[in-house]
Amino acid sequence: MPGVIPAVPGAKVVKALERAGFAVTRVSGSHHVMRHPDGRTVVVPVHAGHDLPKGTLRNVLAIIGMTADELRKLL
Repeated sequence: MPGVIPAVPGAKVVKALERAGFAVTRVSGSHHVMRHPDGRTVVVPVHAGHDLPKGTLRNVLAIIGMTADELRKLL
């Protein structure tokens, strides 16, 4: 369904963002700080065995300017 936020674990979001050009610059506890060469920075929480809450994923996508459909194509 277009526009619907998918239920995915944080580790998959990190891998998808890496495909989009982001790189993990550092890890602080369970939070992966990712940076794009154009300067965009976002923090993705990675908790083993748990999907990201939909509101958190929606906020991550808003920060980097990506839609749910664009993320779904990268997964």
